[in-house]
Amino acid sequence: MRMADLGDLRLQYQLDGDPEGSPLVLIHALGTDLRLWDKLVPLLPRGLRILRFSLRGHGLSDAPPAPYAMGALVRDAERLMDHLRITDAVIVGLSIGGMIAQGLAVKRLDLVRGLVLSNTAAKIGTAAIWQDRIAQIGAGGIESVADATMERWFAPAFRATPEARAWRNMVTRTTLDGYLGCCAAISGTDFYTPTSGLRLPVLGIAGSADGSTPPDLVRETTELVPGSRFALIRDAGHLACVDQPQAYAECLTSFLRDIGHC
Repeated sequence: MRMADLGDLRLQYQLDGDPEGSPLVLIHALGTDLRLWDKLVPLLPRGLRILRFSLRGHGLSDAPPAPYAMGALVRDAERLMDHLRITDAVIVGLSIGGMIAQGLAVKRLDLVRGLVLSNTAAKIGTAAIWQDRIAQIGAGGIESVADATMERWFAPAFRATPEARAWRNMVTRTTLDGYLGCCAAISGTDFYTPTSGLRLPVLGIAGSADGSTPPDLVRETTELVPGSRFALIRDAGHLACVDQPQAYAECLTSFLRDIGHC
């Protein structure tokens, strides 16, 4: 167990792979934590130094009072990478993690060599949708949105497995400040203009059964960056690295090899 003390915030993180390898940073989705990547990490090639961490209010990281701004989440990732002296990394961000990855690339291109925008977009939903969710959770807790979240995240076949219950439990056990804080951050974020100004290798990954960020939305964001590539994983939901880890690892590994990062 590792905790990075950033002064006003402590973040849970984990390092895997080769300490001298090419850096890969994994940023998870709302309502999950660094365990989102447990199936993926063993499938990745050798020669990578893999950093994953839990966002504020998630996992074992500190949970400052909500709401959060997207700029604060980007700054958390930036400060953690500086703390660990990680630069020139490929950043893999899933859902809100993909928004953080976009913001980090815009702000600190020295930290980012390439982006993998997984099941994400430059803008997710509308402010009204997120405010409705915040109000619903305020009235009934995270439990009140858990079943609907599972329906958006996973195809019916995966939802019928025992593992799906574990992901539902992870969502409902997220701190209220962490969940609501990140909802507020997503609500106020529109990265269409800044992301369209990026010039670096980008891979977009979408799941054909993703009910949160459908493939067309992921493709639209990916294509904001000239020369980007896009991969659709069949039968994958929103957490594509969970229900289709082998296909996900193959997409990611191919990208890393093509850009000479492993």
